Amino acid sequence: MNQPAAMGNFLRKRRAALTPADVGLMDYGTRRVPGLRREEVAMLAGMSVTYYARLEQGQHLNASDAVVDSLARALALTEVERKHLADLSGHKRRTPKASRNRPDQVRPGTKRLVDSMGPVPAVVLGKRTEVLAWNQAGHRLVASHLDFYAPGIPSERPNLTRMLFLDEATRSLYPQWRAEASRAVASLRLLSGRFADDAGLAALVGELTLKSPDFATMWAEHPVENCMSGHKTLNHPQLGALELGFEVLTMPDDSGHRILTYTAEPGSQAAAALDRLQRPSLTLAREGGELGQAV
Repeated sequence: MNQPAAMGNFLRKRRAALTPADVGLMDYGTRRVPGLRREEVAMLAGMSVTYYARLEQGQHLNASDAVVDSLARALALTEVERKHLADLSGHKRRTPKASRNRPDQVRPGTKRLVDSMGPVPAVVLGKRTEVLAWNQAGHRLVASHLDFYAPGIPSERPNLTRMLFLDEATRSLYPQWRAEASRAVASLRLLSGRFADDAGLAALVGELTLKSPDFATMWAEHPVENCMSGHKTLNHPQLGALELGFEVLTMPDDSGHRILTYTAEPGSQAAAALDRLQRPSLTLAREGGELGQAV
């Protein structure tokens, strides 16, 4: 990906989102465009207007930690946004060329871990949001229309972000689709900054930008969010409406692998549904309020 251009886009979006009052400045007169002026950001960050303009124009890379910290203070960035800016600045370790575009593989121990989770749906994601593995409950919850063994074949691997925007079955799974999609784009932005030289990740962004107007619009806004936990509302084709919590467990290395898990309140209807997801003789279809048709 073009990191200088991405950094410039991010700075412009964050500058446009602020008012002088947000950063303790007086506002004099009418502004032709919303947000802070470049001169104001440069002043707050303690740098020349020329240098800041070059950053926004994508003409500079490898900004120092001091520059990143100054910009983060000037633009009132969150800690997640500051980390993203640091990634975009190029002031970080690059992925070795030998492993940059190689298909990821789930570690055997990680696979055993998700398989042992039983009724807890779990999906192992790679740095490109591709599914590296899932347990039976995870597969049946988020992609029962796909082959359970597809994650083991790199050329057939499902990708949760691609599915969310381009697969109708996945899109219909989320009644609050726009909120789910916005969260996915914000997470993908973080990954694109962290793994800037990954061709597969860049190809995914390019594909979705061309094929999905919704994705292109959301991506252009440059949202950034580290979505580690929260709630999801699903409209499962057989189980019906489900209110679930989710947790993302990040592997403590540089692989970018994460385990996405889903949980429900104990004793709830959703909890009973999740328990059925991992049974070999699972019955899913609702008949008269009961789960009755075998799959």
